[in-house]
Amino acid sequence: MAEGYTFRCTVCEFAVATWSDGNPFYLDENDRKRYAYHPDHENLARCIGNDVPHLCLSCGAETKVDSRRPRTKCRKCKAAALVETWDLQGKTCSRCSKGQFKRDDSSFAIS
Repeated sequence: MAEGYTFRCTVCEFAVATWSDGNPFYLDENDRKRYAYHPDHENLARCIGNDVPHLCLSCGAETKVDSRRPRTKCRKCKAAALVETWDLQGKTCSRCSKGQFKRDDSSFAIS
């Protein structure tokens, strides 16, 4: 089962929603990514990779990183500060640089 959380800055309230499953994908007949999510078990079985949501702790850009082509540098600011959104707990806020991300337990969801 997938889990969903929102991580919220302890100072500025900036929030990032995240999902434990990421964005699993397969390639269609034209080599274009097609995402498959629960409960689409047929297409999930075809998945060959995952576009994992990341946040740049330097500039705040949100991006997806292809599991088949991992990278650590942000395309926007070029900083090596990409973090999986699922791992934001305790990280310094990219928006205010003063607070830390804390999991908002009131946003917990299971699907």
